Amino acid sequence: MKKVVITVVGKDCVGIIAKVCTYLSDNGINVLDISQTIVRGYFNMMMIADIDGSSKNFPKISEDLDEIGKKIGVVIRMQHEDIFDMMHRI
Repeated sequence: MKKVVITVVGKDCVGIIAKVCTYLSDNGINVLDISQTIVRGYFNMMMIADIDGSSKNFPKISEDLDEIGKKIGVVIRMQHEDIFDMMHRI
């Protein structure tokens, strides 16, 4: 399993979750956990996903998500889960 952390932040609008999740599903990426909040009109979502089933590699998925974010007016970032494990060891 290749776990990643995906964050989505920006002004709330219709379809953010749908666009991100449609991309993930279309590319064989399984959402393992998801949390989202809206605070004073600002949308914040964090997902743990498994990219092991995707034919695309990490850099390409990250680039695609960045492009989706630009089109819908949010910032989407994807990071390897390992980075958070390493921070715990410091």
